[in-house]
Amino acid sequence: MNLFDPATTALVCIDLQGANLSHGAEPHSPEEVLGQSLRLLDAARAAGSLVVHVRTSFLPDESDSLQPLRIERMRPARPHREPGWDELLPEVAPTPTEPVIAKRSWNAFHGSDLDVQLRRHGITTIVLLGMSTNFGVEGTGRAAYEHYYNVVFAKEAMSSVTAEGHAFSVTNILPLIGVVRSVDEIARAFAGAPDDEAAA
Repeated sequence: MNLFDPATTALVCIDLQGANLSHGAEPHSPEEVLGQSLRLLDAARAAGSLVVHVRTSFLPDESDSLQPLRIERMRPARPHREPGWDELLPEVAPTPTEPVIAKRSWNAFHGSDLDVQLRRHGITTIVLLGMSTNFGVEGTGRAAYEHYYNVVFAKEAMSSVTAEGHAFSVTNILPLIGVVRSVDEIARAFAGAPDDEAAA
């Protein structure tokens, strides 16, 4: 049994952008996440599957970011943003036919045309990877589940601020809204090979 049909599957890359290669991540370093992501990008493109790039971006004053109601003294200061922080990494440069979605929250579906793009391409399954596991990846995965997509999470192609945060999401949350598979297994699925775990 195949894990998915490459013709109706999209690889959705979360926040592979400048800001996320400039700080530490666990248990996989940003460089490791990028390397594994590039493997899946190559596999998806070779299969003719849709690739969607998601990046976090705000207006210069971040007035378009979500601002939860908080006690004013507890409101965190706006982070310092280095030039180019919201630009996709050159290594993952989109091709002319790959949509780029700007998100302004942890959930890439919220306030964007991600769902419209996926449905226009006949997508029923999405493979998620990127940064960070328990924020952008999990947030988008939850919404994908609620939008009735099948969701596959690429285990080594995501990471978080702490190893504990990553592990909790991968162990306790992601299996409830999709399936977690290794990069090797997902790459084989894009090539049309059967899913060993499902067959076992």
